Amino acid sequence: MIWTVLGNLFAPINFFLMFIGVPIGIIFGAIPGLNATTAMALFLPLTFAMEPSGAIAFMGGIYVGGCSGGLIASTLLNVPGSPANIATCFDGYPMAKSGRASRALGIGIFSSFLATIGSLLVAMVLTAPIAKIAVLLGPWEYFALCTAAILLVITISKGEMFTGLISACMGIMLAMVGIAPVDGAKRFTFGTKTLLGGFPMLALMLGVFAIAGLLESFSDGVVFDKELDTGKIKGVGIPLKEYFTHWKLIIKSFLIGLWIGFLPGMGGGLSNIVSYAMAKSSSEHPEKFGTGCDEGIIASEIANNASIGGAIIPTIALGIPGDTSCAILLSCLIIQGIQSGPMLLNTNTDLVYLFYAVLLAGNIITFVLELGGIRTFPYILRVPIHYLYPAIFTMCLVGSYTDTFSISSIYFTAIMTLVGIFMIYGHASMSPFILGYILGPMMEEYMRQGMTYSKNGFLIFFQRPVSCALLLIAFASLVWPFIRDARAKRRAASGRMTDVEKAEMEANKFGVRDN
Repeated sequence: MIWTVLGNLFAPINFFLMFIGVPIGIIFGAIPGLNATTAMALFLPLTFAMEPSGAIAFMGGIYVGGCSGGLIASTLLNVPGSPANIATCFDGYPMAKSGRASRALGIGIFSSFLATIGSLLVAMVLTAPIAKIAVLLGPWEYFALCTAAILLVITISKGEMFTGLISACMGIMLAMVGIAPVDGAKRFTFGTKTLLGGFPMLALMLGVFAIAGLLESFSDGVVFDKELDTGKIKGVGIPLKEYFTHWKLIIKSFLIGLWIGFLPGMGGGLSNIVSYAMAKSSSEHPEKFGTGCDEGIIASEIANNASIGGAIIPTIALGIPGDTSCAILLSCLIIQGIQSGPMLLNTNTDLVYLFYAVLLAGNIITFVLELGGIRTFPYILRVPIHYLYPAIFTMCLVGSYTDTFSISSIYFTAIMTLVGIFMIYGHASMSPFILGYILGPMMEEYMRQGMTYSKNGFLIFFQRPVSCALLLIAFASLVWPFIRDARAKRRAASGRMTDVEKAEMEANKFGVRDN
């Protein structure tokens, strides 16, 4: 089996297709408005004339390259390459802006490489047994998980928890525009067909994050005048001994990403924000998050790349795509006449393990290519500011338009830009807003499905053990900061307050923004 898989992998045509697929994925992942899914959809027709092994090698290379490439734009331009890279912006961009672009890229690239390798190895060994766990979960558990994720992110807003709650509600309300799940009712469309599909995700990301942030930097007169650190790079941009001092965070972020990844429909867009929230809430110095700290980048990139292996598990074992990219991979298999589903492991064992081998080898190639660019990528920040701003703005508009090939996407982006500016100057947290938008439709659909099967209304969510536990954890995380602050004040009054508690009180007092 092993020699057969290696023979297929290193067959000249298959290896060549994988080798050209990886840089295509990196490029699409790094360009604002594009991502791995876009690249895979664009190049899918080319696989029609390929052999199954060649098609798997080509599409697998694009997939793994695109999943990692998004961190480049997030770190250097503050533009998330995909929803899976949103939290990378929070600390990656401030670190790059302060003159440590190579360190930020190095941490992100190595975290991406490490988590992808680890998650794929887990997927290879535990595909069948782990997938059985996901099948046991119903709409009740998924609703509870979404609720817990949003409330957890709200709690990291510290002194701005109220604005975090408002931001989450705004995101959920925005996600309700269009056709309602289950009954198909039209909501908040104001009689126009343009709003039937709701607000596009890409338009929201580009408007709220990219263009709004661009206008804020322009109005503040931000100039990248720091000395770049490319001349003193050693290894991956950060000493490995220093990197692995965060081993506890690495393990926790990896488990979060792996778990959320194999829950169909969740993926890196949720795992990176949840992991970032976990890292910030459990840190001894939460006030450093958002200013360019290592932990913020590690938590985000470890989690979103660990979700790759997690998403592969239901895709291979059950024929249920873990995310949109995996859905295209399944389409590629179907085009080749390969039936996906529980029997795939038995009927096409060689191709399944070839796919794993392609992802592992492609991840190594991605790591080498990105590592070689650490000294080059930061010089994007050396482009004259009067060239850089218009270039980013143009890329955002082009990316928004090509998402739907409709001028309405430009209008949506403009509206979201205004929303982003309002939130920036209102000191509102971005994470709850984005997460509310992403998870809002899922929460509603799962809640309505769950209540359809119940005679006791919402009570069924507390009658099922897993969903009950998740909801209790969610509400406990919302209440705990107030209890902790009250205890800290009592300790301060008695003179028994530690330095860490003093730092947390200061962070809560002045409000620590996550973006």
